[in-house]
Amino acid sequence: MITLDDIMDMTELSHEEIASIAEHEALPPLNAAALADRLMHMHHGPQRVQQMICEDIRAALHRDDLNHARELFVVLHHFLKDHPEAAHGAQP
Repeated sequence: MITLDDIMDMTELSHEEIASIAEHEALPPLNAAALADRLMHMHHGPQRVQQMICEDIRAALHRDDLNHARELFVVLHHFLKDHPEAAHGAQP
C-alpha cells in the first residue's frame, strides 16, 4: 500500500515544503503533494512555490507568530538551496 509519505517522497520537494503549500492553499497534504509536483514541472512553477512560502512567512509575521515565521524561513532557505532557479531574478 502506498502511504502519504511515499507520495510526498516522489515529489521534488521536502515534506516541510509541501506542508507550506498545504497551508498556503488550505489543502490536505495529499492534494498539496500533487500540486507541488505539478508546480515543479511548470514554467515558473518553482518561482510560484517560492512566492507561496514567502506569503506564508508574511502572514505569520502579520499575526505575530514569530516561531512559525522562523520555521518557514528555514523551509524557504532549504528550498532556494535545492532549487536556485526559483529565486526572483534567476535566469529561467
